[in-house]
Amino acid sequence: MDKLEQITEQIRQNFDTQTAARDQALTQARILTRHCSLAIRAVHREETDLMQNHLVEAGKLAASLVTDLESFPNLFHTGYTQDALKEYAEAQITCALILNKPLPSPEEIHVIHATYLKGLSEVVGELRRRCLDILRKGYSDEAERLLKSMDDIFAVLVTMDYPDAITNGLRRQTDIARSIIERTRGDMTFSLRGEHLTQAIAGLSRQLLAGEVLPEDLREATFLLDEDEKPDDE
Repeated sequence: MDKLEQITEQIRQNFDTQTAARDQALTQARILTRHCSLAIRAVHREETDLMQNHLVEAGKLAASLVTDLESFPNLFHTGYTQDALKEYAEAQITCALILNKPLPSPEEIHVIHATYLKGLSEVVGELRRRCLDILRKGYSDEAERLLKSMDDIFAVLVTMDYPDAITNGLRRQTDIARSIIERTRGDMTFSLRGEHLTQAIAGLSRQLLAGEVLPEDLREATFLLDEDEKPDDE
């Protein structure tokens, strides 16, 4: 018992150091998350310079988190730290895919593999948002490219059949990604069929104005347009 006071004082100093590191990490995590959110918003608004500025600041904070918590693995692997790094992974991957740039690796953005995959899974939602923005202006090949990226992400996620203790709950995120992709594919199919129908009507209108369509041809064209509007399963 003679050493009890000495031992408890050492423990107290260690706890003080950990508490200070935790408080700093919490602050950094909040700021990092905000920069990531602003970077994603900027890329959707096509504000590339602003997006890059936020990504640079986020990168500094992510690297600082990793370095500052090297001596405190319990703090590094805790929820708020990994959630912030997941947001950083999501922002980096989202911006890269929307701008059609190379995909960053986990090592390049200072995140562990499970966190990288969780960030990757949430990118699917951001790509859906981008696709819908594109479809509001009309169907395009860019939306198809992003849908293919979503499919590629899901094809990877679904193969990560490991315990949740290893992947940190990735299976649930994979199921959510599947649902988002299927809804997006349906929206794009509907948009494409609508565009085809619009083009067909425009072509028929031009023929009518030019006097190229006879009454019997008009009846046939109307029947074909009606058929095109029917669902595939009818």
